[in-house]
Parts: sequence; C-alpha cells; structure tokens
Amino acid sequence: MAISVDLISVKDLSIKTKLALIEELGYTSDGVFVFNSDGTKVLDRYTSAEVKLENMAIVPGSIILLNEDSGGLLKYIEEHGDEL
Repeated sequence: MAISVDLISVKDLSIKTKLALIEELGYTSDGVFVFNSDGTKVLDRYTSAEVKLENMAIVPGSIILLNEDSGGLLKYIEEHGDEL
C-alpha cells in the first residue's frame, strides 16, 4: 500500500496565522525569524540557513522547520522519500 503525503505551503498564510502555527509547535518569532524555546534562531537542519517566517516549511507529521528557499525541503525528501 502506497502512502501519499501532501505538502501544504505556508508561504501564502498570513503572518498572524504563521505566528499562531509556530507558537502551537513551541516556537516564537520576532516577525522575521523563527526562534527555539531557548531564544536561539531556528536553523534548517540540512542547510544551516536561518528559518524565517516568509520561507519556512513544516514537514508533515513532524515539527521539523526547514528553510524552503535554501533547498532543505528537497534534502529532507531525498533522505526520507521512502517513508513519505
């Protein structure tokens, strides 16, 4: 049985919606960057690019935040494609 995962872009969501979403996931923001609970900037785990509200991607079924513009999402799919 094949499993399909739909990616939902958060780029077109309002700032207010993005802020509510990341707060629900345990993150904060200054309106530009996304911060961990300890106040450090969230970095894309694959590219080390800073994750901003304007270019963040949330991996379905997780709380992994990636920088959609840096190629982190593509690298995630390459690494976990068989699981998706």
